[in-house]
Parts: sequence; structure tokens; C-alpha cells
Amino acid sequence: MKNCFVYIFLALFAASCSSSDEGKNDTRTVFKYNEMGAVTSLDPAKASSFENIWVVNQIYNGLVEMNDSLSVEPSIASSWDISEDGLTYKFHLRENVFFHDNEHFGEEGKGRRVTASDFVYSFNRLLDPKVSNATTLLTYVNSETGKAFEAIDDNTFVIHMRQAFTPFLGILTMKYFSVIPKEVVEAEGEEFRRKPCGTGPFKFKMWEEGSKLVFVKNPEYFEYLGSERLPFLDAVSVSFIRDRESSFLNFLKGDLDMVSGVDAINTDEVLTADGKLKDSYSRNMKMLTQPFLETNYLGFFIDEQKSIVKNSPLKIKALRQAINYGFDRKKMVKYLRKNLGQAATSGFVPPGLPSFDESKVKGYDYNPDKVKELLFLAGYPDGKNLPEITLSTTEQYLELAEYIQSQLSEFGIKMKIDIQKASVLFEAIANQKVNFFRKSWNADYPDAENFLSLFYSKNWSPKGFNYTHYQNPQFDILYEKSQSELNDSTRYEYYRQMDQLLIDNAPVVPLYYGQVVRLVQNDVEGLTSNPMNMLSLKRVKKSKS
Repeated sequence: MKNCFVYIFLALFAASCSSSDEGKNDTRTVFKYNEMGAVTSLDPAKASSFENIWVVNQIYNGLVEMNDSLSVEPSIASSWDISEDGLTYKFHLRENVFFHDNEHFGEEGKGRRVTASDFVYSFNRLLDPKVSNATTLLTYVNSETGKAFEAIDDNTFVIHMRQAFTPFLGILTMKYFSVIPKEVVEAEGEEFRRKPCGTGPFKFKMWEEGSKLVFVKNPEYFEYLGSERLPFLDAVSVSFIRDRESSFLNFLKGDLDMVSGVDAINTDEVLTADGKLKDSYSRNMKMLTQPFLETNYLGFFIDEQKSIVKNSPLKIKALRQAINYGFDRKKMVKYLRKNLGQAATSGFVPPGLPSFDESKVKGYDYNPDKVKELLFLAGYPDGKNLPEITLSTTEQYLELAEYIQSQLSEFGIKMKIDIQKASVLFEAIANQKVNFFRKSWNADYPDAENFLSLFYSKNWSPKGFNYTHYQNPQFDILYEKSQSELNDSTRYEYYRQMDQLLIDNAPVVPLYYGQVVRLVQNDVEGLTSNPMNMLSLKRVKKSKS
């Protein structure tokens, strides 16, 4: 396998060597990882899944970016100013950022410099719902005037807001807001999804969909680490092996440099019972792990206008609360996930966000006495006459569902497990066809508003992400007040009040907060992890072989 990779990449890179490389060692450093999911587009307007986001992040840049500490840093914008009323964002652009070379840039195809007008074009494109679902992220820009985005000159880009929205700068770090060249997009049309052109540390080389994706080093990239121009790697290769065991075996053989996520790792093979890397493997690999801004949960569809709710006991709040108290989350995380994650015994908002405060938002923990009390209040003492409830999930979470099923049965709560394909279940949840389901939410941007927006009444599915159809006027008032609140302390207090309301009304069962887990070969340096689980390869080094 290794020899095959080397042969392919020597051929690919022969044509991409610059004159400055002549006479140097021809051995190239290629970072290889496997994607068990599907990359569907290399257009940043479609960067809605982790699979797409990770590859798009290697090709493109935006105005700003998020560092590993979740602070917003300059990218193409060297600096910015925000008006006191939060209605005007002015970005000052670097003058040394160029698009990748492309045949659609004049006769020589040399990549041209990025200007403010490129951002006007890129952002206006996102206002079209046929192009991207990022339109919801631009709700508060002043698009009614047609001048939400303005190029004052080549170096100055301005965004005009109709309402202040404090998380907006963080939203701009999302890959949707990457800059793209109009002439290439319009020349390629639909093919831009597979023939991208950006400004990033790596340039697109080839894509055999479902098989292999290759990027090569951008020798003109604008960022440096000290005196060294980024990136350090010569290329990135993404394979698409769907089988977990096959993918993991390739990693153990050294044919992959990284595997990411608990679901991609044979945890029994390489980890101890408490989630540490076994000594026998630590000589060849290292584990990167930290909290992930993700909440895994069970959701109840509670819209009583729908027949599946009218005829279900799950419409009763006391029963939903009983289910929340009815199983031990801490044991679940310890034994089923080897402590990779944290039991969700606080609110829906995960730790790692500045508003998180488990002393102020009280969630659910295992409490048999409360279960019995709440079942009595719900009209089902000791579970007597309680109809069987059905939890819809996927094969991947069957063991977790069986654990909850077993613990709830001790209180007379009978639960059936309905296993569906992920795509089928997603469609069913979005279109109100199931009323008890397993789901997760990870941060699009590092602000609690992103999690709480799932329960705002104007975000009801299928148009929005409020899959439970939770509706609470008090929650909505707090949510709307938080949108324009410029004082962080006040806004965080609104968030905590919303989170507590949510927990008390129990439209969800928070299960656990996620954990970023990556296994990396020891010859890889500079690869970091972060609470957003973003993959950045521009500072990664790998020993030449």
C-alpha cells in the first residue's frame, strides 16, 4: 500500500514542482487520512458537514479564522473595526493574498490578488438559498437595501447589519464565508463543486469521488510561521474507506497518518478501560483528546397538533422528566465510551463555552426516587398501564439505546428500539415522523446561541433545526433579547436562564458532551485539536521517508 501511494504522488508532483525545488531531495511529505463519510462538494457554500468542512479548510481562507483557543484571529483581513452599536463591520484586507493559479485568470492563468470586491461577490452568493443554506446565518445583515456588503476600495470590505448580533464575528470564521473568484465560479458553473479555486495553503489536484482526493502545496501561500512560509507538507491525500476496521487497520500499518473520532477507532484494541492509550501502542502513535463542543441527546417531538403526539404518553412533561432521571449517564460514559466524553448532567449547552456554569444550570442525574415520584404524577405509578414507547436511532448507537432501555425497564418504562439508516432517520426527524429519537448537535460557531437556537419557536423544522417543536414564550423572549445584547455578562445570564427553562420542560434528554479524539502517527508534528474539531494542516510537519 505504501509503495502504491509513493508511486502515485511522485507522478502527481512531478508537474507541480517549482524551480526553487530543483536539486532538492525529491522525497515528498504527504499527510494521509481516511474519510468514512462522503465529501459531496469542494464549494465552500456547501460546507455544512464535517467531511466537506475539513477539505474546504485546506483550500480556502475567509476574513477571519478561529484558533484552537476559540479566539477569532486575522486571516485575509489583517484587522477590523466594529461600530459601538454593532451595526457596521469594517475589515482591512492584506495586500499579499492571491487566488490559486487557474486557467480562467487571463492568458497565463496566474492567480490574481484578492480584493474587497471578491468578498462582496462571495457573500452575496450566500444570500441565495439555492446556492447555500448559509442564508440563515445572514439573517441580521441589512440585505433589504441590496448593500449589505460593500467594497470601499480594494483593501476595505464593509458589512452593514440591520440588527446587532454579537456572535456574528464568530460566524464569519465558518468555511461558508471563504473568498472565491467570480470568473472561475461563473466559468465552471456546477463543476465548481469539483474544480475549486481558493487562496488556501493547499491547491486542488485531483478527485475521484468516493475513492481519492488530493491537494498539493500552495507555494505562494501568504502565511508564515516565523521566517518559514506555510504549509510544510507537500500534499494531503484523503481516502474513502467506509469500513471502520479496514480504515483502522490501514492506520495501524502506517498507511494513514491519522484517524479521528471514537467511531473510527477500535477502542478495545488500543485504549485502556479509562480511555488512555495502551503502552504497547504509545511507541508508534499518540492520542490527542479534549472536550468537543457537542451535545448528544434524545429528543421528544412534542407538537400536540400532530397525531403522533396526541396519542403518545411522551406529551406528558412528568414522564419526560422521569426518563431523564431514569438512567445513569456517568456509568454510560464510563463503560460504553471509555470515559471519552462527559456525562450531560447540566444543561443542553456543553462545557467549553464561556456561558457554561453547572452551578447555575441544574440538569438530570440518576435518581430512582424521582423517577417513581414523576411516574406517579404522570398517571403511571410504577409504570402501570404505560404504553410502550419507541426510540428511533441508528445501528451505531444501538448499544447506548439498549443500556437506556435496560435501566428504564427497572421502573416499568418499556422501550422499543427502532433501528433506521442514518439518512432515513434524518428525514424522519426533520419531517415530524418520529416522536422519540437520538441526535447530536455540534457547534457551528463557539457561542451558546448556536445550541439554544434549536429551541426557538421560529426555527421549527423542517425549515429550521427545532426538531422537537419546543415552544415557550418566556424562552423566546430571552432568546430575542440575547440576540442584540452587547454586554457579555448579561447575555450569558440570558443563555443560562434559557438552558434551565429547557431542562425543566424536558423536550430533550441530554446524554453526554462530546470529546475530540485523534490518533496520530509519531512522525507527525504540529497537528493540534480544538473544541470545534476543525482540521488544520497548514502547520503540520511529517518526517520525510
